[in-house]
Amino acid sequence: MNIKTIFALVALALNITTVMAQEKIKQTAGRDQLGEFAPKFAELNDDVLFGEVWSRTDKLGLRDRSMVTITSLISQGITDSSLTYHLQTARQNGITRGEIAEILTQIGFYAGWPKAWAAFRLAKDVWAEDTAGEDAKAAFQRQMIFPIGEPNTAYARYFTGNSYLAPVSREQVVISNVTFEPGCRNNWHIHRAKSGGGQMLIGVAGRGWYQEEGKPAVEILPGTVIHIPANVKHWHGAAADGWFAHLAFEIPGEDASNEWLEPVSDEEYGALE
Repeated sequence: MNIKTIFALVALALNITTVMAQEKIKQTAGRDQLGEFAPKFAELNDDVLFGEVWSRTDKLGLRDRSMVTITSLISQGITDSSLTYHLQTARQNGITRGEIAEILTQIGFYAGWPKAWAAFRLAKDVWAEDTAGEDAKAAFQRQMIFPIGEPNTAYARYFTGNSYLAPVSREQVVISNVTFEPGCRNNWHIHRAKSGGGQMLIGVAGRGWYQEEGKPAVEILPGTVIHIPANVKHWHGAAADGWFAHLAFEIPGEDASNEWLEPVSDEEYGALE
């Protein structure tokens, strides 16, 4: 292995684990529903509660904030549309069907059994489609040498669908495995660098896509190697019909940073075969 290859592999890291400037969560429900009737309340809801408190993910991740919020609402006996919204948000933030069942069971002993029953009725609907999904995930794990890992909650807002992160090595060469559920993909993004930088992907299992702006999408299969130059807008993720996993490496560069952009639209994604 030559010296260039060694330096390309040392300090490899996924773009989703790179330290990045925090982006505020955008919420418009307050202004949409109460903007004319109670504009100040709408402002506090959208700009302070979500724009500031929920956006402090460097202090407490979105997954943990969801668990705290759900526990608080159920403890007060609030099992209306607001709880449904926060259950849906919790699912988006990576809380699984099995985990929400355990969370609500725990809450039941401390907040009251009837409250837990009411919350379970809502949670069953929110996680209804995940029964088959859990079976498919387990089957996918059996065909893959690397672990699927934990839900990628820290950067869930940069993904459409659920993704999972597993560290493969943290000594000499830092390698992580990223797994995408069917249809999951990350937003368009750019690995910025004055020199060097960029990213490398290696397909592990399943079928996925990689696309640079202005170019056709490229299929990723097990063993496919994708070299992503610095300062190139791109995205990658799973095909719509199955789970997908790749190893992802971030190549060191001068003044390297990641810029997250808009999601890949359903129209763009749906056009892929």
